[in-house]
Amino acid sequence: MARNVILMIAASCILLSGCAGIKNIQDLTYIVSIGMDYDKEKDEYTVYLQGLNFLNVAKQEGGKSAEPVPIFVASAKGETLNLAVRKLYKLSEPPLFFGHVKTLVISKRIVQHKFKEVVEEVGRNRSIRPTLHIVTTDESIEEVFNINALFNYPAIYTVLFKKDFYEVAQNEIRPVPLMKFLREYYEPMNAAKLPSVKINKSGWKAEKDYPVLYFDGYTVFQNKKYIKELAFEDSLFLNWIMENYIALDERVEEDGKLAAAVKLESPELKFKYEENAPSPKFSIVLSIRADLLERVEDISPDRLRSLVEEKIKTKLRSLYLDGVERKIDYLNAGEKWFRMRPEKFAELKKHGNFYLDENSLTDIQVNVQILNFNSYKFNE
Repeated sequence: MARNVILMIAASCILLSGCAGIKNIQDLTYIVSIGMDYDKEKDEYTVYLQGLNFLNVAKQEGGKSAEPVPIFVASAKGETLNLAVRKLYKLSEPPLFFGHVKTLVISKRIVQHKFKEVVEEVGRNRSIRPTLHIVTTDESIEEVFNINALFNYPAIYTVLFKKDFYEVAQNEIRPVPLMKFLREYYEPMNAAKLPSVKINKSGWKAEKDYPVLYFDGYTVFQNKKYIKELAFEDSLFLNWIMENYIALDERVEEDGKLAAAVKLESPELKFKYEENAPSPKFSIVLSIRADLLERVEDISPDRLRSLVEEKIKTKLRSLYLDGVERKIDYLNAGEKWFRMRPEKFAELKKHGNFYLDENSLTDIQVNVQILNFNSYKFNE
């Protein structure tokens, strides 16, 4: 009997030994963001790691702790991402853990000089999830990583860590997962966009200025090349029209004066291509749902609808023409065209010219349906 008990205890010890190397969650330094900068003169990268301990995100009994847990930011220089990070392992206790990296922040210097090399290295790195978000910035990455959310909530509540587009409210630019960006980046007839993060130091105050992070526009690529920075208003309009997950508040003017404010939702963008054209030639039909938020001037529903349709049409054409000038297909019209006509795309590719011009877009139709007039009464 005693012999059987000893055997059972020995077998249990063998089974438990497989968990001996597992660490408690509070005994690791979780790396949640990686930042990269580049020095062109030295041909050298600087890598930043944003580390959180479990105490940064743990729920506290009776609410969050009165004393905020500091953010830890490490940095090292090296010829590559991996060689720079390698220098930080010996300096990091509790040890580094990269299984929860959520965001990659890339400086504008990398975008301009080393983006192709960096994005290829990141794309093949098995330690980095393809679902992580990627953003650009011209701010100090160290300063970006040291900013908490409002009310001293941890950094993981800032805009860098929005989980997906369902967390995006109205009038915001949505985050971009690495996998989605790479899919668009390698398309031959497509624009790829990355949100650009900025620091605002005057919008919120708590006895003194309280800095916050926000997306200020898009960094735009076409045919695997960096093209330009797109301003916030144009980026927001493009995000709204292409992604269809946010609402857009828009001012409506009549004769140069503010007449009303409307909320625009659920855009449906459709392309109609000419069949025998050697390059993309198309018209656009855009359907929109709208709500009247405020009526500043006495304006009829039909006139309001007409003004909204004309404004959206003007903005859409202006954005398209800016793309033609800079050789950017903001609306991804070329992608839909070449997938249906691969033989024409092969012929077009031989010439090497940009596939859109001012006459490629033949017509724009905008149809606005106003569903809610916010209890305003109109004259019969």
